[in-house]
Amino acid sequence: MFAYYFKLALRSFRRNKVLTALMVLAIALGIGASMTTLTVFYVPAEQVTRFDAEKMLREKRGDRQAMMTGGGVAITPDKQGLMPFQVDARYSTADIFPMFDMPFLFGDGWNAAQDEQHGRVAVIAKALNDKLFGGANSVGKTVRLDQADFTIVGVLDEWRPTPRFYDMNSDRFGELEQVFLPFSTSRDLRMGRNGSMDCWGDSGSDPEGSAGVNAPCVWIQYWVQLDSAAKAAAYKQYLVNYSDQQRAAGRFERPTNVRLRSVMEWLDFNKVVPGDVRLQVWLAFGFLLVCLLNTVGLLLAKFLRRGGEVGVRRALGASRRAIFTQCVIEAGTVGLAGGIAGLGLALLGLWAVRQQPASYAELAHLDPLMLVTTFVLAIVASLLAGIVPAWQAMQVTPAMQLKSQ
Repeated sequence: MFAYYFKLALRSFRRNKVLTALMVLAIALGIGASMTTLTVFYVPAEQVTRFDAEKMLREKRGDRQAMMTGGGVAITPDKQGLMPFQVDARYSTADIFPMFDMPFLFGDGWNAAQDEQHGRVAVIAKALNDKLFGGANSVGKTVRLDQADFTIVGVLDEWRPTPRFYDMNSDRFGELEQVFLPFSTSRDLRMGRNGSMDCWGDSGSDPEGSAGVNAPCVWIQYWVQLDSAAKAAAYKQYLVNYSDQQRAAGRFERPTNVRLRSVMEWLDFNKVVPGDVRLQVWLAFGFLLVCLLNTVGLLLAKFLRRGGEVGVRRALGASRRAIFTQCVIEAGTVGLAGGIAGLGLALLGLWAVRQQPASYAELAHLDPLMLVTTFVLAIVASLLAGIVPAWQAMQVTPAMQLKSQ
């Protein structure tokens, strides 16, 4: 019966080509705008001083802990014909790799002993390994960074968390850093850093300036892994006690105000999704609603124009339920056509988004989930739009329609 009604819907399309085209276009525009903005929507000075980060690291109260910051290094390649170039780097302690479950193509990360020894070791990303070594296993080879030689101990496989939750003070939707170095080594060599830094006092007495151990500046991201709720509660109490101790020592002036957030809470706190994207989503779905209201009117006009046909069918024995089902299936077929057209418009819209200079723009691709959502939304929306017109159509009185013919 469904196949029969579907065939009737296609025949109806041919009889009312302009009206059908208007309905398909209305749904397509609404779906295209909604899926473009919804895809982008899904496309996430809370730092510490170097003194506090290094002290908490030494006390090792978590299952794993890592202090880190962003930076940049100049690479002088040995490869013939390749000129020196600059890449983003991350200066961190050893636990960053197991804590974030970072995948390795070759080798592994360095260890805590190499952190303490200020080792000249590095982990590089797959893209950089491809550029410098043609994708071969480069573990044990040397790479020159800022005029110093480093031994490569590991090559990371493809890994791009979106957003970059571990550092919300730099490019949140940017690509993975190409080089990872021990934090201690980066400070020995005075390597350049990036990201935000907030200071509240004079750091002139520190030989490293604002990046020194005793400088009154917050610029370090500190992450800790806690494997149970009990450990999280204990660690929060540890932070409260630490804050009280530092205030008693004269380092902290404000009352204790400790926050311990999970990754998702951290992303929510930082309002990762841009406010303008949220507004665009609401506007797009509002536009979809307007398109559906127009579709309701068009369907109503179409079904009521076929009152004579409906009257004949009712006189021949068709039930009101059969008429209602036929009309709803026809509305769903309109939605399917609108979904196909809307998919094309969504892909065009996402292409336009990717042309923007924003760092998240390149992530605007329609994944399989959004692809399925496009068609589900189009069909469900058209079915909802067809309920009222179908209900009106099934109320047609056969005798009145036959008498008027």
